[in-house]
Amino acid sequence: MKFDGVLFFPVTPFTPEGDVDVEILKEHITSRLPHSPGGVFPACGTGEFHALSIEEVRTVVAAAVEAVAGQVPVVAGAGGPLGHALAAARVAEEAGADALLVLPPYLVTGPADGLVAYIEAVAAASSLPVIVYHRGNARYTAASMARLAANPKVIGFKDGLGDVGLAQEIVSAITASGREDFLLFNGLLTAELTQGAYRGLGIPLYSSAAFAMAPEIARAYYDAYISGDEDRRHALLEGFYAPLVRLRDQTPGFGVSLIKAGLRLGGLPVGPVRPPLVDPTEEQLVQLKAILAKGYELAGR
Repeated sequence: MKFDGVLFFPVTPFTPEGDVDVEILKEHITSRLPHSPGGVFPACGTGEFHALSIEEVRTVVAAAVEAVAGQVPVVAGAGGPLGHALAAARVAEEAGADALLVLPPYLVTGPADGLVAYIEAVAAASSLPVIVYHRGNARYTAASMARLAANPKVIGFKDGLGDVGLAQEIVSAITASGREDFLLFNGLLTAELTQGAYRGLGIPLYSSAAFAMAPEIARAYYDAYISGDEDRRHALLEGFYAPLVRLRDQTPGFGVSLIKAGLRLGGLPVGPVRPPLVDPTEEQLVQLKAILAKGYELAGR
């Protein structure tokens, strides 16, 4: 599997009655495809995996697969309680996903051997390859990632922890394993802000929640990143991403809430976030609108 472009993590739209809005989800995804995402990751963190039932995961992934229509890989979320993770893996395969992003297990913190066993159990639950999400209570060591790299069904590593030294050790361990097909990407919140550093670690790919909200801005940053246009990249960082991060950090969970709010400001009725996340206040929406306006100006829209 190969990704070429920004990794797109769509939101999960909800109707006023609280159900998954399949038609809005398809519109959300198809409207972003012309901006050339490298892959689509439905029912993951930005898609509120934490708040979806297994049947809703099936619905979301199936809608994404239909909307993408084979243009790029579709990688579905699986994680949480082990039984839920195994069920999510199975329904994602039935819905037509190409791979799985294995999110952290629920609540408990296990040793390295237990985390390896968790990944291997999810990998064995379907025929789909899996990507390891290194975040929260799922903290992998270099040795544990070397063990997982020996499993051909484990095809990637996403760092959402932000421990640069540990990330470098993991990259080195995977390189030493001889796996040349292994995918490495930055999965920190608003990853654009840290991607310059991650590229230096040997992690060239990154996920982008901002792409879901404002693909023109995210694509402008990606093009500057790929072409080496550091002046434009830093202008976007200072003018758009840094203010967005400052707003994001005002309230826990805003890494998702602001993306949905931005989509609503843009006219796509994706609905609110589900608890325990909360939506922005009116004052925060005013700030977000100004940040987006500056981002579009810098992107040349």
